[in-house]
Order: sequence, then structure tokens, then C-alpha cells
Amino acid sequence: MSDFTQPVDATEATACPPLFRDAPASVSFKKLRKRLLREVRDTIARSAMVEASGERPRWLVCLSGGKDSYTLLAVLLDLKWRGVLPVDLLACNLDQAQPGFPAHILPEFFQTHDIAHRIVRQDTYSIVVDKVPEGKTYCSLCSRLRRGHLYRIAREEGCSAIVLGHHREDALETFFMNLFFGGRLSSMPPKLLNDDGDLLVLRPLISSSEEDIARYAKAMEFPIIPCDLCGSQDGLQRAQVKAMMAEWERATPGRLSVMARALANVRASHLHDPALFDFAGLMASSHAGADAREDSEPCGAALAMTGRLFAAE
Repeated sequence: MSDFTQPVDATEATACPPLFRDAPASVSFKKLRKRLLREVRDTIARSAMVEASGERPRWLVCLSGGKDSYTLLAVLLDLKWRGVLPVDLLACNLDQAQPGFPAHILPEFFQTHDIAHRIVRQDTYSIVVDKVPEGKTYCSLCSRLRRGHLYRIAREEGCSAIVLGHHREDALETFFMNLFFGGRLSSMPPKLLNDDGDLLVLRPLISSSEEDIARYAKAMEFPIIPCDLCGSQDGLQRAQVKAMMAEWERATPGRLSVMARALANVRASHLHDPALFDFAGLMASSHAGADAREDSEPCGAALAMTGRLFAAE
């Protein structure tokens, strides 16, 4: 197995996939490319996305035409070319018949770069605008309809997983959406089994920042297709959460990274869900377990806040 952290020599460069033959040669882009490769490879390994079975897996990589899905496909192709992703990839675009959708862009992109693909046209747009009352958001119904068709296509193509381009900010936005409006603690997992139990849903970019993905997509000059179905709606709750998070990051750079780490660092005994922790069975004589104890020392933020509180008295 090769190491993608090593530079590609001249022989390898001539044999690289067509998508990367005109990739920027700048030091900054190489660092960005390496960082995304490392993050995605670590995410795939940490969640065991490549199942250890006798057959070589095949993944349906879902492309909408946005920056996230383009970057997802590019990074997976890069890892596969470097010999660290033993998976067959099939790019798929579900054309949902949105008015004005430039249906020629993705087929031309796939053909130009010699990428195995399938294009499926399915008019979910008409269903969404017919079923959703005016002023309500389309995202939920649109997502469910799209996911159903992608499951069908994956089965037809013999794929064991559909692969989506959700990133770190998507996961955090979903967490806060559920917290503020759903009354629950949950987010987008990196790996999920569908209800029928026959397909995995994978999110290899879930630890990567939206900023890095945007920079990568811009540098690679991907032909971005905007989503005009929900993008034209005002007052989306997700947009409000996104703005809130952006303000937090501006005020305290690095805060999103810290919050993202928290999604993988959960202490069930310090939440309130009896389905996750046996509070009823917790007795004074049985609190020796590390997870049942109070934190041994307060966090830095708590100490700073306490200091300001008493300083004001």
C-alpha cells in the first residue's frame, strides 16, 4: 500500500487520472490536497467504511454539482489512484428536473475526465413543489425522495454503499438544528445503515472543513451547479444556524474544530438520557467507575468564567 504523503514522481504523474493532470502545482494547493487526503483516509479507517470481505466493494458516489460532492469524488479518486482505497467508484447524478438545471454540465465533466458514471433523470421537483405548502422549506421532502432513488440506483448497480459529500459544518449545523428545534442531541454520523439493512450511507468528508473544500473546488475549477430549489427560500433555520456558527468562528477562530471534536467525545453519564446510562442503577456504593465520577478538574472556560464572576463582586 502506497503512502499518499510521498510526492508523486514523474512516471506516476503521467499516469495520474485525467482529473488531476491540470491540478495546481502551488505549495499551498499541495498542502491543502494532502490535508484533505489525510482527513478522508483517517475518517474511512476510523469508521471502517471499507468492509473486510471477500468481494471488492463498489460505492455509488453521489454528485449534485456542488463544491462538496465534486471534492468528495476527487479525493476518493485520488486515494484510489494512490492505492489506499481498494474500492470501485461509480459517480452518480440524480437530475431532479429543476427548471433551468444545466443537464449537460455533469455528463461533459464525467466524459472529459474519463470517470465511470450514471445519470438518472427523475422529476422529484414537481412532487416537492406540489406537496410542500408555500413558504415552507423543501429540504426534508426533497432529501427523502432523492435518497430513495439513490438507494434504488445503488442496488441496480451492485453497490454496497452510497457516498455523500457532507462535511464538518454540515454535521455541526445538524447538531444545532436538532438541539434548538428538535429537542435532541444527534448529528450526521460518518457511517449509517439504511432502514432495510442492505446499504451503507458513508460521509468521508465529515471531518473536513467547508473552507478547505471550497478552496479545493475553486482551485480545481470545478463547474459548480447551484441548487436553486431551496437556495431561493428565505428564513431557513439552517441558514440561521450557519450564520451563528460563522460568527462564533470569526469571534474565536478554531471554535468549530473544537465543537466537531466534541461530537466524537461523548460522556453518557453526564447527559440525561436513561436509555444511554443506567442512572436508576447508580448507587453510592457503585460509583467507582470512571464514567460515573465527576470531572477531576474543571475546564479552562469554566475557571475563566468563575474568575470573572467573583471579580465583579
